[in-house]
Amino acid sequence: MNHVVSRLALLLLVTASASAQSLPEGARALRNLAYVANGHERHKLDLYLPANTNSPVPLIIWVHGGAWSAGSKERPPGLRFLSRGYAVASINYRLSQHAVFPAQIEDCKAAVRWLRTHASEYGLDPGRFGAWGASAGGHLVALLGTAGDVKEFDTGEHLEVSSRVQAVVDFFGPTDLLRMDEQLGDKGTFKHDAPDSPESRLLGGPLQENKEKARRANPIPYVSAGDCPMLIVHGDADPLVPWQQSELLHEALKKAGVRSTLHLVKGGGHGTGFGPDVDKLVDEFFEQELRQTRD
Repeated sequence: MNHVVSRLALLLLVTASASAQSLPEGARALRNLAYVANGHERHKLDLYLPANTNSPVPLIIWVHGGAWSAGSKERPPGLRFLSRGYAVASINYRLSQHAVFPAQIEDCKAAVRWLRTHASEYGLDPGRFGAWGASAGGHLVALLGTAGDVKEFDTGEHLEVSSRVQAVVDFFGPTDLLRMDEQLGDKGTFKHDAPDSPESRLLGGPLQENKEKARRANPIPYVSAGDCPMLIVHGDADPLVPWQQSELLHEALKKAGVRSTLHLVKGGGHGTGFGPDVDKLVDEFFEQELRQTRD
C-alpha cells in the first residue's frame, strides 16, 4: 500500500508544480510563518502578497493533497491570483504519521484563525477568505466550509477569532470514507477499506472498524444553511476518489440551501485531464464570491 500512497502523493505534487507560476513583479513571498506558537514543524505557512495594494485584499488559502501523509505547501497552484489583487496563503499541516484525525482540520482552522488575527498586519480583508484544496486537501477545505462553526475542531490559540471561510473550491476531495470502495467497485486502484489505506491511517485504525471516526471526518454531517458557497470539481474517471463522493456533498449542500456547483470533468482522472475551462471556473468563482458579491 505504501507504493500506492507514494504514487498518489507524487501525482498531486506534480499537478501542483505544473500549475504553479512565478511571482508577478512587486509581489512578496513571506515563508515559513508559524501559525502555532512553539508548535509542530508542520505548523508553518507561506504567505504571498500582491503588489501595490491600497486597501485590504481577499485571501485564497491553498491546502495541499497527498493522501494526508505526504505533500507540502511548496509551489501552490493559485499564484496567478496575485496579479489580480488577491493574497495567497499555502499551509502545511500535520500528516497522518504525525497525528491522526482531527489533527489535520484542527491545523487548517488554526491557520485560518492566525491569518485572520494578523489580517491588518498583512493587508488582508478578514471577511474575504477563500479556501482551495485538492484530494486530501479538497477534503480538508470542504470541512473548513461546512465545519466552520464546529467548535470541537477549534483548539489552541486565537479561539475568539472565527475559523470560517467565505468560499471553498474542492478538487476531488473524499467525503464519506466508508462508501469509497462501494462506489468504485472494480474500477478502484486499491482498497480504501484496507487496514493500511490512507483513510485507515488517517483515522488511526481500519476504516470499517472506526465508523464513528469516519463520520466525524465526513464534511457532510456538518452541512447547514449558513455554510459558504462551494465549487466542487471532480473527474468522472477518477480511479482513486470516486466522483460520487463529490456528488454526495453537492446534494447535501443544495438540500440545505447552500450555493453549490458540481463540475464533472469528462474523462478526467485524479487531478489529470483538467483543462483551461476548469481554471476559468475557479477564477470566476473566487471573483464572484470574494470580490463582486462583497463590493
